[in-house]
Amino acid sequence: MMENLIAFFDGLESRPLLRLALVAVPVLLLWFLENGFPLVRMQYQRSKGRHAVVNFAFTLMHFVVHGALAVALVAVADWCQRQQFGLVHWLQLPVWGILLAGVLSMDFFGGWLVHWVEHRVPLFWRIHIVHHADNNVDVSTGLRHHPLEALNRWVFFTAGVFIMGLPVYAVLLGQTFMSMFTMLTHANIRLPEKLDKALSWLFVSPNMHKVHHHWKQPYTDSNYGTALSIWDRLLGTYRYLPPQEIHYGLDRYYDNDRDEDLLQLAKSPFEDAAEVHLPRALQSGK
Repeated sequence: MMENLIAFFDGLESRPLLRLALVAVPVLLLWFLENGFPLVRMQYQRSKGRHAVVNFAFTLMHFVVHGALAVALVAVADWCQRQQFGLVHWLQLPVWGILLAGVLSMDFFGGWLVHWVEHRVPLFWRIHIVHHADNNVDVSTGLRHHPLEALNRWVFFTAGVFIMGLPVYAVLLGQTFMSMFTMLTHANIRLPEKLDKALSWLFVSPNMHKVHHHWKQPYTDSNYGTALSIWDRLLGTYRYLPPQEIHYGLDRYYDNDRDEDLLQLAKSPFEDAAEVHLPRALQSGK
């Protein structure tokens, strides 16, 4: 079984349609679940479909850049194997240990750490604003990133691969694990509160991540994890807020009424940030 798992992920990079299916199928399933079990009643500017079109446009741009950079990431992983460089080699970890190291290190370097930096470094934050400017957080929001953000994340992913000396199969396992949680935690679905809280002790649960999208700091600057909640709990960045008190958007830096303006969002990292008014959900008193 372990050999089959390794073979699957080792060949995943050369099977783009399968990689696309691993994203598209969960997105479609969660899209329909949002309609039946919504956490929040959304106030889309036009429609859920129009909102998704804007977010998926960014997804396509992001994937093009990410796909080009993936070649270099694979080259680093292959070099580490040839040179036997990195912690997994120096510690002589067994296969299961390498797989675990892949999940942990990818989630830390490419999930928590880069996300924390994006909120601390002004230049990175300008790029990351595109993600936070969404006033209606649903499954499509998880894929809404400015294409320049792929560069930021590539640096941290590559650092994790280099330090750990991860083989390609461990890298792709970690990235797939993260992408599944990215879609789940952004989806506008309602889980029983006790179940959500129980999950959040180890994994990033939907409600836990929604706190990160609350319109007002310091809640915005918390719960940075992608799949595992242990980093936020260990490093003191975990916060809790009841779901009914969460409102999406930004309290500054960007005009909330333009959260579906594709051109303006694409240009936003290159323009002076503007102070903004309250998200529409707060204006209406909801």
